[in-house]
Amino acid sequence: MFDFEKLDVYQVVKEQNNKVIQFLSSNNEIDSLLKDYWKKSSLSSVLNLAEGTGRKNTDEKKDFLTSSRGNIFESATILQTVRDLGWIDEMTYMDFYDGYEKASKMLLGMYRSYSKRDQQLVPQEENFNL
Repeated sequence: MFDFEKLDVYQVVKEQNNKVIQFLSSNNEIDSLLKDYWKKSSLSSVLNLAEGTGRKNTDEKKDFLTSSRGNIFESATILQTVRDLGWIDEMTYMDFYDGYEKASKMLLGMYRSYSKRDQQLVPQEENFNL
């Protein structure tokens, strides 16, 4: 098993990605360009998370988490556009929206945990009384 597969956030983002791709493949009403952008953003969110998990450098890990979260934001924006145009029912919209919100919060939490670790690893200045 790969390290990223052990992450709860990976399971959430992967499941969200799968639901979106299944929805898009069965929907002929949504503009093909929007479908392509949505698929790309959705897939990029899970791919960036997986790639970041494989990095050794904490700054690189955080960069990929930031990219993954940015892809979540892109997907949520496309979702809102699709709703505004009447191409998705409200129940499906809310399911997807809630999934994106959960994924975003989890990614932010993971990012913050790396930041907190970085702060703990910085050596404290020694206090010399001269």
